[in-house]
Amino acid sequence: MEQRSQAESALGGAAYGMLFVLGLVMGVVGGFTQDAWNLGPFPAAAVAWVVGLFGVCVGAGRLMRARMGAAVTAAGWLLVSMPFSLQLSQGDLVIAGGAAGYSYLYGGMLALVAAFFLSPSTSPPGSWLLRGHP
Repeated sequence: MEQRSQAESALGGAAYGMLFVLGLVMGVVGGFTQDAWNLGPFPAAAVAWVVGLFGVCVGAGRLMRARMGAAVTAAGWLLVSMPFSLQLSQGDLVIAGGAAGYSYLYGGMLALVAAFFLSPSTSPPGSWLLRGHP
C-alpha cells in the first residue's frame, strides 16, 4: 500500500470538505429556487437543478478519482434537501409537494445514485492534486 504524506492527506481532506460544502450550498440554493421557473406544467428549474447536481457529483467523483467525491457532495445536498421537505408546526415548507418539489427531490436522489455509480470505484496510484511531485 502506498504511503501518503501529511500534506497530501491534508489536501485531500480539504478537497473533500469543500465538496461537502458545495453540496450544502447546492441544497440551500436549489431548495429555494427549484420552483422559480416553470414552462407551463413542466418544472424547468427543478430539472435544471437535477442535471446540475448530477454533473457536479460526477465531476467530483472523477476529479477525486473515487466514488467518495460523489458521495461527499451528495451527503451535503441530502443533509439540506431532506429537512427542507419537512413541514414545520408553523406550516412553513421550503420544498412543496408539487411537480417541481417532487422532480427536485426524487430526481435529485436518482441523479446522486447514478453519479455515484458512474464515478470510478478505485483510485489509481498518485493523486490528481500532486501529480508529478514526489
